[in-house]
Amino acid sequence: MSIVVRHQVVGLTRRQYDEVSRRMEEAGAWPPDGLLLHVLFGTEGNLKVSEIWESHEQLTAFSQQMLPVLDEVGVQVTGEPEVFEVHELELPRTTA
Repeated sequence: MSIVVRHQVVGLTRRQYDEVSRRMEEAGAWPPDGLLLHVLFGTEGNLKVSEIWESHEQLTAFSQQMLPVLDEVGVQVTGEPEVFEVHELELPRTTA
């Protein structure tokens, strides 16, 4: 079952986000299995991340890789992410 995840971070900057992304890509951990959609939004110094995952298990597996990197970069995680069951997911069709 798919889930929507809202991560709980405080004071996230673009520099921190880019550094975490770089490290995860270099480790071959990005994009992770099961990630359907990743969204960065908000304002500088208060950026937020939400995602849609195929399953909670895939999120958990990836979190074990991600959390140490967030800590190394100084991203302040304030608690467990909010997780919601997806009732319906429709991705727009592309025209070729």
